[in-house]
Amino acid sequence: MPVPILLVAGFLGAGKTTVVNHLLAHAEGRRIAAVVNDFGAINIDAELIADAADGVVSLANGCICCSLEGDLLRTLAALLRRDPRPEVIVIETSGVADPADIVRNLMDPVIWREAPLETVLCVVDATAPVATLQDPLLRSQLRAADVVALSKCDLVDASALAQLREAVQAIRPGAIMVDAPHGAVPAELLFPADPDHVPPRRQPEPRRPAAERFETFTWSSDRPLSLPRLQAAIGRLAPKLARAKGLFAASGRPNEEMVFQLAGQRATLATRGAPAPGRKRTRMVFIAEIGVLSNQEITRLMEACIDDGGPQGG
Repeated sequence: MPVPILLVAGFLGAGKTTVVNHLLAHAEGRRIAAVVNDFGAINIDAELIADAADGVVSLANGCICCSLEGDLLRTLAALLRRDPRPEVIVIETSGVADPADIVRNLMDPVIWREAPLETVLCVVDATAPVATLQDPLLRSQLRAADVVALSKCDLVDASALAQLREAVQAIRPGAIMVDAPHGAVPAELLFPADPDHVPPRRQPEPRRPAAERFETFTWSSDRPLSLPRLQAAIGRLAPKLARAKGLFAASGRPNEEMVFQLAGQRATLATRGAPAPGRKRTRMVFIAEIGVLSNQEITRLMEACIDDGGPQGG
């Protein structure tokens, strides 16, 4: 029996991991395997969903549309050999990935026979200005979508949401559009009701020359961070960042791991369980347009956040 693939695309910080986490938390008995691709040497997204999925495979250091396409196909083949087999495979792409290229790879006849691409879901940040839809990469992500999920829709007013819906529909008129507060997307829109259903093969858009736009920086430490100093550092970095995320240890909280997210200019902090053994206590990823930031600047600002036991100033 074929195993359907759900491809989750969306721009940096759109809320893809939140959507995937919601799907996994509401699997309703389905065996779901997740393939998580991140743009950087540290795959934060894979760590954030590792506890929820039947099997999480991390593909780091690039986007699966280009340098990792061989790894993706090998990963899918390995998942299909598992016993018991997954019933659904969810692929969460990097925010810098063009899904048209990934769709082209998934049309490989061997993969298609065993794991046909069922649905392409594009997650769009409803808090982002409508003008961001002019970004060529985001437009390509939308054009590939069967379903468009408007994340963070509970954070914008009705007028702004209506304008966004109209702009999305102009780019991808054939897609189903749903509000996805807290990542909630109805599973019936994403997975077939009939287990024997085989979706039609797709004709992806012609391959476009890849333009390198973003670069990623990572920073890690075994020492806890001062929250006031971290907030000050992020305030200085935020105008230059397209995205940032990380897991870290905060001063005075030895048994908790903090989750940091920056999308657009909106930063959030949350707590999760005890830190995982065998990893650096603090693991941060920063993504920016090429040439905007340097490793030296990030290292200088982040090292100033380390709690040295002195005054907790900025």
